[in-house]
Amino acid sequence: MYVVVAGGGKVGFYLAKTLINEGHEVLVIERDRKKSDLINEELGSVVLRGDACEASILSDAGVNRADVVVAVTGDDEDNLVICQMAKKKFNVPRTIARINNPKNEQIFRLLGIDATVSSTDVIMQQIEQELPAQALVHLRVLRDADLELVEADVSPNSTVAGKRLQEITLPADTLVLVVIRDGKTSVATPDITLKAGDKLIALTRSQKEGELRSLLLA
Repeated sequence: MYVVVAGGGKVGFYLAKTLINEGHEVLVIERDRKKSDLINEELGSVVLRGDACEASILSDAGVNRADVVVAVTGDDEDNLVICQMAKKKFNVPRTIARINNPKNEQIFRLLGIDATVSSTDVIMQQIEQELPAQALVHLRVLRDADLELVEADVSPNSTVAGKRLQEITLPADTLVLVVIRDGKTSVATPDITLKAGDKLIALTRSQKEGELRSLLLA
């Protein structure tokens, strides 16, 4: 597989190193001379010095035959431009962009970027899993559908405790799938009565997480 990595910082360097160790053909595009020289010293002649936001540089990199283009510069706007050019001008099958601001994720998806990686989101998910008060644990993100599968605890103070599921007004586009009680798992039928301490497996929109959390804690 031929992978073009735009950005030769720490993320780009270690990504390229890992891919090379796994036997893939890799080219790193980096405009900073010191960074490109360091990569050449460490990894061999796998660097093209230049600005990956320029179509001529992408052309020199042979992006038209790349299987994947990964943009991991420190600038979200640059990463978007790189991936869009790779996708639309050079018909690259898959583009992946690093995003620093999680709010940009929706924009990247709408503009056709195949996948995004946000270190901020990854760290926040780990923090949330360590804080019982947050009540939500991310199980799986269905990015193409903007949906998340989450595990949610019913707080002793929650207003939903003691109510049947059909009596509860859930956030829009939220569906409770499973109720786990005393180690036993049940399908979440409309007439099931929720109790404090129940664990719920729910499907919800990313932007509705806050509402679901508030409902289960209130």
